[in-house]
Amino acid sequence: MARLGRSDLTLVQLRYFVAAATKRSMTEASVDLHVAQSAVSTAIAQLERTLGVQLFVRQRSKGLALTEAGEQLLRDAHSLLAQVDEMADAVRGHHHDVRGTLRLACFVTLAPFVLPTLISRVEAEHPRLRIEVFEADADGTVAMLLNGSVEAAIAYDFGQLHDLSFDHLFSAPPHVIMPADHPLAASERIELSALAGQDLVLLDMPHSREYFLGMLAAAGVEPQIRYSSRSYETVRSLVARGQGYSILNQVPRSPQTYDGGELRAVAIADDVAPLDVCLVRVAGVRPTARARVVATLARELFGAPRG
Repeated sequence: MARLGRSDLTLVQLRYFVAAATKRSMTEASVDLHVAQSAVSTAIAQLERTLGVQLFVRQRSKGLALTEAGEQLLRDAHSLLAQVDEMADAVRGHHHDVRGTLRLACFVTLAPFVLPTLISRVEAEHPRLRIEVFEADADGTVAMLLNGSVEAAIAYDFGQLHDLSFDHLFSAPPHVIMPADHPLAASERIELSALAGQDLVLLDMPHSREYFLGMLAAAGVEPQIRYSSRSYETVRSLVARGQGYSILNQVPRSPQTYDGGELRAVAIADDVAPLDVCLVRVAGVRPTARARVVATLARELFGAPRG
């Protein structure tokens, strides 16, 4: 069997491949890389010839789809490129001057509560470090971590390990949200049984749905789902307009909704489990200097008890 020569496979080819695989488009990859599309397609064609495998299936209407070989290479290429960047940081000897881009996934309903603060802090302390954010639900976040599209994520710990490590940041207890004029809105705490027979506006996302409905079932409440939505703000707005109550873990500082409605968030008197917000990474993979910096800042910002 012929062996690959040292010049046959290059880091540039791998970087172009990773960009195209992540964007599922050579055109979008070329924009991100600031090179001509022909440079990306040529590099990937050379890479396929060198490896003797097809990495992509070209779909005219849907863009690029990774083959099984492409998925394997994507995982390995992410790891290799991260090690190369780590080596460069070590040679420079300036760990305080971390640079480059960290690809970070974030659970979609958490994003507005944690990302602006974290990104601003990173920019202030490490101006050459950029965070590229990908918002997703729980399944999407796990998939991006496992296929190497992102290096780390901020997400809830739903108890599905998937060879992932969870670094606890803070716990988010659930609250009942209801219209400001609801008879129970002035309560300091509320038992879930008091919601029996009332309409529910459900935040209908994978894992979130089971968490909320399981909580009500444990309290003996059969939910009457009037509306459901994958949008956090749509749920809040519907509740504020009297369409039912909901249960959410993140509570904005402002009680107002986008359309001018007003809510109250009431603590739950039942013994209900909070959701743990964690920094998530693939277990057993050494984090880069970029990932370590962001993890440290996230713990500093969110790890302390929150009032």
